[in-house]
Amino acid sequence: MNQQQMMKLRKMQKQMMEAQQKLEETIFTGTAGGGIVTVEVKGNHEVVSVSIDPEAAADDIEMVQDSIVLALNDANKKIEEESQKLLGGFGGGMGLF
Repeated sequence: MNQQQMMKLRKMQKQMMEAQQKLEETIFTGTAGGGIVTVEVKGNHEVVSVSIDPEAAADDIEMVQDSIVLALNDANKKIEEESQKLLGGFGGGMGLF
């Protein structure tokens, strides 16, 4: 590996670390049940908050429980999509080898 390739690799590693940090700090919102449940999840999959419509909780607790699962899955799907956008380009195209 020559000097130019090493510099290119270091630059790419730095950009990738910055993108990863940005992703981990971003908060993604997932919703379910027509807004009955809203969750906020950081890009590192840490749950920040869960909001439940009080009227819905009184009516059907099983629906609320299901909605929490669906909202978390929705937020995680958004994290994965953003991860692909931010980090997907680092998988190839370096032309090193």
